[in-house]
Amino acid sequence: MKHRHWFSLKLKAEVIDFNSPVAEMRAKVEKSAARMAKMPEGMEAVPADMQNPTGEIIRYKDSQDDRMILYFHGGGYVMGSVKSHRGIVAKFVKGTGINALCFEYRLAPEHPFPAALNDAVAAYQWLLDQGTKPGCIVFMGDSAGAGLALAALLALKEKSLPQPAAAAVMSPWADVACTGESYKKTDPVAPKGSFSVYGTYYAGDNDKTNPLVSPVYGNPEGLPPLFLSVGEDERILDDSVRFAEKAEKAGVDATLKVGEGMVHCYPVLSPMFPEAKEAMDEICAFVKTRLGGYA
Repeated sequence: MKHRHWFSLKLKAEVIDFNSPVAEMRAKVEKSAARMAKMPEGMEAVPADMQNPTGEIIRYKDSQDDRMILYFHGGGYVMGSVKSHRGIVAKFVKGTGINALCFEYRLAPEHPFPAALNDAVAAYQWLLDQGTKPGCIVFMGDSAGAGLALAALLALKEKSLPQPAAAAVMSPWADVACTGESYKKTDPVAPKGSFSVYGTYYAGDNDKTNPLVSPVYGNPEGLPPLFLSVGEDERILDDSVRFAEKAEKAGVDATLKVGEGMVHCYPVLSPMFPEAKEAMDEICAFVKTRLGGYA
């Protein structure tokens, strides 16, 4: 993965700066995702009857399950979509047997904070309005989407709204200010400059240490059980470590899994290699356990 640019006949790895064309990056993500978005047999993606944000539900065609995964897609807050993550979300639906709603939150730089957070809270509220009980919902997300999921939990607490049953996040970008020691690492997946540029786009005129922008600076007291998965060899490792430690000190049931020698969001690469499959199975087991009483 470190040398994947060679497959595109490029001698140097990609570097992101403020001149990098966002539209081209988005198109590249969507094109790559199209090759991996095959749905498992018997599963379907249907548009959710929702507006602002829009979304789709991934489920088995005969599913009568009232439980729901609310999935927050990644993409550095500037790219990614329901379509780009359809294949990933389908893996978790297959692994848990639980339906998933993935929603289309607004992207930076056109829509900086708090647009994405407002859309996240609205998507959760939509589920509640449909009659889905909070205890039947688990938040799940990857990368920036994982950070957004944690921020949404803090926002729900501020608004005195009920928390979901739990949250399972992969490589959460929880510190948009990028202050952790691990940001000094060489990351085999994240292009150089990406966190700095995307974070500036997302925060806009807001303080990057605002807990609703960077949840690592928030107070996690009162949050539901958490499962955080992160690779040892990624720049945002410390985001997960710091948030998990802070959550534990606040009395939150927080489980942190650091994959030795693993990269950004490695569980979604299951079943390509054993470590990814093991991590995927652990996450699915956590979700099923937390929603087990609501089948």
